[in-house]
Amino acid sequence: MLTLSAHAAYFACAFLLICIVPKGFLGDMQGAESAVVIIGMLGIWRYSWAMLNFGRALYFKSLVYPRWRAARHAKFAASKAPSHCYFMVTSFMVDQDTTLPVYRSIFKAAMAARDGATVVASVVDGMDQRLIQSIYDVMCDGRNDVQLVIDRIQANGKRDAMSRALRIIAGFSPTRNDILVFVDGDTLVPEDVWAQAAPVFTDARTGALTTDEAAIVETEGLFKDWFDLRFHQRQVMMCSMGLSNRVLTLTGRMSVFRADLATDMTFINAVGYDYLDHWRLGRVNFLTGDDKSTWFWLLSHGFETAYLPDVQSRSYETQPRDTFYDSAKTLMVRWFGNMMRTNGRAIKQGPKDMGFFTWWSILDQRVSCWTTLVGPLSVLITAALYTPYILPLYLNWVMMTRYAFCAYIAVFNGTWFTISHPFILYFGQVTGSLIKTFVLFRLDRQKWTRQTAANGSKKAVALMDRMKSYESVAHHGVAFALLSLAILLVNTVE
Repeated sequence: MLTLSAHAAYFACAFLLICIVPKGFLGDMQGAESAVVIIGMLGIWRYSWAMLNFGRALYFKSLVYPRWRAARHAKFAASKAPSHCYFMVTSFMVDQDTTLPVYRSIFKAAMAARDGATVVASVVDGMDQRLIQSIYDVMCDGRNDVQLVIDRIQANGKRDAMSRALRIIAGFSPTRNDILVFVDGDTLVPEDVWAQAAPVFTDARTGALTTDEAAIVETEGLFKDWFDLRFHQRQVMMCSMGLSNRVLTLTGRMSVFRADLATDMTFINAVGYDYLDHWRLGRVNFLTGDDKSTWFWLLSHGFETAYLPDVQSRSYETQPRDTFYDSAKTLMVRWFGNMMRTNGRAIKQGPKDMGFFTWWSILDQRVSCWTTLVGPLSVLITAALYTPYILPLYLNWVMMTRYAFCAYIAVFNGTWFTISHPFILYFGQVTGSLIKTFVLFRLDRQKWTRQTAANGSKKAVALMDRMKSYESVAHHGVAFALLSLAILLVNTVE
């Protein structure tokens, strides 16, 4: 709903919530003082952090990035160094209606690369192999500067496919000036990706870059609205991090790396065999989260990671479950699990090399999952113990603040938003925080959306694995109970 009447109805509902609250309630809050103070103090902190990121994003996009981009393009043009463009594409269980436009976009981008291109496609299905070869034969017929290598593999996971493809590319001995584009098999590549990306690496400190993203969702509804809002939020946060030349992730959909770094054997091993040694869960081998492994390798080796807000990849997104809630939960468990598995070791790197703002942003990922829950829990406890009138007051606050956030995000992206976005934003914040706390105590649980293979099969779970699962439930329960107890104690203080 993009109509003015929908937005008018939204404000009417917010006004009715205020009307429910008795006159003079704010003067005599009937035991709700502590909840209001808690929400207010946390609000000052969280909204100040949000405003800081909003300001940084605007400053980067409007002032810093245009000059930064112009300087690197000028330096690249002056150097006249050859820069070959490699593409590494991984396809697994992607339908042919998606594979066709995706590889067309890749070969268009390859042909647009000034100094030639090599496409290494990792596939499992023979039909994909024949389809990709036929697209190449039609589009690149007679083009000696574009080469296609198809690596037909068994379905051993994306990490195995990527490490094999990177070894193939390493065999071409890429130089310091060459670039390597990581692409998922469901993502459309911008045709000018080489022209936009190659100049960025004229600065030897830059190890990789990522770009703006958009989702192609055919069916209208909450799932499409959720992805639209998510990528609009991402643009704001990435611009904020771009000001420090340190993004917080190198998305697996499409990111660009300095080819000589991405074919370093330690980098390839980090992609193929990354793991975490946990004090309680033991050795956790990473199945998912290859984008976090590549990001952490660059971070730990001191390389900067850039962001290009005016270059956009587009990915086909399909709802993995029957309902919006189940689909969002499934995806967030994977996304946030990847984040939390890498988050702790990134924090241990300290702010010295990456800068304080980047380090604090990484720390905030771990802290915010708890602080976000304090407000709703305080309100629920206050409503149960003292007065239910805190509920409409809080709901009005949520509606107004989330509407303001959505308005800023939309204006920043040069668009407008549907009236579902404020609700989706709050849903993402609260549900996302709950899921983050869930995966924080279950870092060993991993599963690809398109794969059935996962750690901890229900068919034959070893006793030790069952014990770890029980421990995870206990630790999560204790942490949540302590948070609730602390809020309860604050609310009962006179």
